[in-house]
Amino acid sequence: MLAVQNLSTEYPGDHGQAVKAAQDVTFGVEQGRLFTLLGPSGCGKTTTLRSIAGLERPRAGEISVGGTVVFSSSRNVFVAPNRRGFGMVFQSYAIWPHMNVFQNVAFPLEVGDRRYSRGQIKESVMRVLAAVQLDHLADRDATKLSGGQQQRLALARALVREPALLLLDEPLSNLDAKLRERMRFELKRLQRELRITTVYVTHDQSEALALSHQIAVMNEGRVVQIGSPRDVYERPANQFVADFVGNTNFVDGHVIAVTPVDGADAMCVVRTEIGDVHVTSSLPLKTDERVSISVRPEDVELVEVRPEGRNVWEGRVDQKVFLGEAVDFQVKVGPRTLLSRRHPTLRTKVGESIFVQLHADKCVVLTVA
Repeated sequence: MLAVQNLSTEYPGDHGQAVKAAQDVTFGVEQGRLFTLLGPSGCGKTTTLRSIAGLERPRAGEISVGGTVVFSSSRNVFVAPNRRGFGMVFQSYAIWPHMNVFQNVAFPLEVGDRRYSRGQIKESVMRVLAAVQLDHLADRDATKLSGGQQQRLALARALVREPALLLLDEPLSNLDAKLRERMRFELKRLQRELRITTVYVTHDQSEALALSHQIAVMNEGRVVQIGSPRDVYERPANQFVADFVGNTNFVDGHVIAVTPVDGADAMCVVRTEIGDVHVTSSLPLKTDERVSISVRPEDVELVEVRPEGRNVWEGRVDQKVFLGEAVDFQVKVGPRTLLSRRHPTLRTKVGESIFVQLHADKCVVLTVA
């Protein structure tokens, strides 16, 4: 539905130099899917979104929606933003304070190129207000809405023209933590029910994992991995992705043995500062190759009685933090400290010994540049 090919966008820096905001960005979004651009500040994700919207003119590349080219450097095509027909919601909702809820949503229909009757406008507005569960507040002043209601109002205004594509630039960043979490469910429900093709920009990993069908992780203007939320979290392509998307433990070492097994994976032994770690890997590893093992905190098993199997070490609880639904343990294993997230029923005290076990299939091996 949306195809972005080899997109490069740059702008002049403070000293006249060219700042490359997006470099050779390529991805596609299928009809009815929510695709997230995820990355730290300054990685190029908002520039990419603004290029799709037509608010930035890229230096190179091509953008097409539903087979219609809206930008192409090679064919000298640039469709103006108001001609693209996309819906967009920014961090600031830009709600018009002098209008009520109904008037805010009706405005795009009243000023657009296409002429609508009063009956058509009322029908369209009430339909999208019902979708975002604001139909009972149609006559309320927009300034008297809560933060979450204003966010839904901004969405309704973007949806009322039934856009081919919805572009969302960190729309939840101004909400408090609890409301932001609740609005994730609202956004997910709305996107799934209406099957709106959506490109979502965020620096919040939890948001991206919760909402997306697919995620493109960006760093320094480039897309470094595209995949489902589970793939990106469980099988990061490199250390940046592993470190940026959620918490992880890195254990560095070098390969001392590689044993092929059935299928694409191989069983490897990596010598590290905590000992020899047995891992499975799909990478074509060689002996003596330097690697880093990424293990998520929830995959670092802690038990008070030595378990059977490989990758078991005795450690000592260095610190622990009670989080309510979980407890974060920092466990010293030799010179390394590993983070483990366990159920609160594990009550080992600080200073006491505990056994650490890493399962081979939960250890993600990453090559070191």
